[in-house]
Amino acid sequence: MFDRDLNLFIDYLVTERGLSSNTTAAYRSDLEEFRDWLTERGFKEWSQVDREAILDYLDAERDLGRETATLARRLVAVKMLSRFLTEEGILKKDVTAVMDSPKLWRILPDFLSEAEVDAFLKAFPASVKEPFEMRNRAILEVLYSSGLRVSELARLPLTAVDFDNELLRVVGKGSKTRIVPIGKVALRTLRRYLADVRPLLAEKNPRSPYVFLSKSGRPLNREWIWNVVKVAAARAGIHKNIHPHTLRHSFASHLLAHGADLRVIQEMLGHADISTTEIYTHIDSNRLAAIHHKFHPRG
Repeated sequence: MFDRDLNLFIDYLVTERGLSSNTTAAYRSDLEEFRDWLTERGFKEWSQVDREAILDYLDAERDLGRETATLARRLVAVKMLSRFLTEEGILKKDVTAVMDSPKLWRILPDFLSEAEVDAFLKAFPASVKEPFEMRNRAILEVLYSSGLRVSELARLPLTAVDFDNELLRVVGKGSKTRIVPIGKVALRTLRRYLADVRPLLAEKNPRSPYVFLSKSGRPLNREWIWNVVKVAAARAGIHKNIHPHTLRHSFASHLLAHGADLRVIQEMLGHADISTTEIYTHIDSNRLAAIHHKFHPRG
């Protein structure tokens, strides 16, 4: 039963969703890993799988040292399969429809509270005149304000910044372009960096089209930006498992916490599927209740 339903799902991804062979192969590989784990524990079909089994699987994978991105990707695959089987009438209900729980968010990435973000950003004071400190502050401000992927930030061209309309034009996965709003504070820091610091960094490479440069005038790479993030966390005294994607996750979480629509967040993050956005947004139940009371007419 596992294999029959899995093959139906893969056929759906190819024929109806039009996904590439690489993408469908990745989904198949992740789901076959999950199938094997279930089989070893006596499960015989998908209808026997509940939320606790999925959480136990993710927990086991984390204990094996799986990367956060791998865990998140596997959960996306399981959620998509469950939704498909429910829509096809093979499952009576989608057990992954509500997966937000304290246990799940201990497995998936840490995110920063708003107070932690403030401390994190202040690790590189905006008032300092040391050029690399100012550049690093601009990097962190843009990451948190826009939710960009690190690869997108590293290759962000000067032409992508629209100061008048407070927007960034970002080329993301699959060479797809999206328009992302950016906050006034981040723009103010970025404008100062571009005026006072970038010209110094660009002296050795004046034709570089990129916003953020190294001291040699070259574009920054992912590892260098990761190091900036780690230094900021250490200075701020934050002991969570911080990495550049933490700011992207915090960006989405805080938008949701303040009432933003999940579809809007999906667009800003550049997610092709809403289920991916559900993975990278988190809100505690008390905050959710407070937003309901504030915004719902009968709250």
